[in-house]
Amino acid sequence: MGALADRRAPDDQQGRHMTLDISGRSASEIADSVRAGIERGDLLPGDPLPPVRSLADDLGVNRNTVVAAYRQLTQAGVIVTRGRGGTRVADPSPVAQEGFAAGSVLRDVGTGNPDPELIPDLSPALARMAGRPVLYGEPVIDPGLERWAQEWMRDGLPSAAQLRLTITSGAADAVERLLAQALTRDDAVALEDPCFLTSIHTVRIGGYRAVPVPVDAEGMTPTGLRAALDQGVRAVILTPRAQNPTGASLSARRAEELREVLRDHPYVLVIEDDHFSLLSQQPFHSVIAPGHRRWALVRSVSKFLGPDMCLAVTASDPETAERLAMRLTPGTTWVSHLLQRLTLALLTDAATLAAIERAGAHYAARNAAFVERLTAAGLPADTGDGLNLWIPLPVPARAVAEQLMRRGWLARPGDEFVLGADDASPRLRLTVHDLDDDDAERLAADVAAAVRAAGGRLVTREVA
Repeated sequence: MGALADRRAPDDQQGRHMTLDISGRSASEIADSVRAGIERGDLLPGDPLPPVRSLADDLGVNRNTVVAAYRQLTQAGVIVTRGRGGTRVADPSPVAQEGFAAGSVLRDVGTGNPDPELIPDLSPALARMAGRPVLYGEPVIDPGLERWAQEWMRDGLPSAAQLRLTITSGAADAVERLLAQALTRDDAVALEDPCFLTSIHTVRIGGYRAVPVPVDAEGMTPTGLRAALDQGVRAVILTPRAQNPTGASLSARRAEELREVLRDHPYVLVIEDDHFSLLSQQPFHSVIAPGHRRWALVRSVSKFLGPDMCLAVTASDPETAERLAMRLTPGTTWVSHLLQRLTLALLTDAATLAAIERAGAHYAARNAAFVERLTAAGLPADTGDGLNLWIPLPVPARAVAEQLMRRGWLARPGDEFVLGADDASPRLRLTVHDLDDDDAERLAADVAAAVRAAGGRLVTREVA
């Protein structure tokens, strides 16, 4: 029989009082009691839980028993611990997603989308496509695409000798399947911090525990990765080029440092999401060493052939490939051979490849030009690589985003991309490559004005 903990605490936002009925003698019983309270609606997102010592005294159990119960709930994403802020019920609200804000009258500069004008026309390739129908029981990878992708995926990959290919419905599908075939619920996954929204969403929905690893100008930090591995992460997801949202790309030196950190953890699944691949202005450097046992490199075509071309190629070690193949049964979840053949027709066409190269140069040039405008307005920034800019601010980004809304702009504050931080992010992610010069000039001026209105100071340029 468990004891009953009956404590009254004011709700921070509504001023109501709640009764916390928590019972149990073991860690699992206490955790189940808290879960039941959440399911009944007795505990709502943000509600505080009793301190460990107080709850242990009320229940007549050892303090370590309550610590273990709270740990189970934290790893499952049910509660969050915020140091002096105490332990509270987690907010299960979905992670923010990429894309246009539906129904907004504001000019959206936070979409993360490629420019539709730079996506190649599919019509000529569709007209050239040919081939007999594919039936149940046949190979799930179209032979022509497999031959082409073998060369594409080997480029710069130290473990290319062991390479096996899998085709999935986009990079997010690949990452979800890779995690599902290797992990169980509550397993820890190392994620870049700040992180790509889809990766946060995938890990949260899968029931895994995200362990943040800081990102600097050269990508994931070795110190942060080492700390995550010490916490027992079973998988690592990182972006070798054009990290979203920061735009960071791994340098050769940083990739070697990360390979060294991973050397003692050959069975940790390492997933490299090279989402920008053919558009990137930076070389590819892999953290996957030849001796690493569990790994995958994922390259999607959505950034350069369009999001509607929902296809990604995954190169992986043989065991991972076998497990992925079991999750891609012909007739249920395989990727259409028509889509595979269309992808091959486009990526073997010289005119399409030239258009993709021009698009990559365009994104880089437009981002660099906007950074120059911001710097001139008193907000120095770096360009990085990719579709977006990660703008440092002297004040919290949400305050700036609110001011920008008053000026007709919808921007993305950095808070949405940060894992587990209590402080407001002083970063703004902007997608500006599709703005003409006049709009870009106006946005730069409005960002500077928004910073001033939010109480921030701009950098004054010295006059020679």
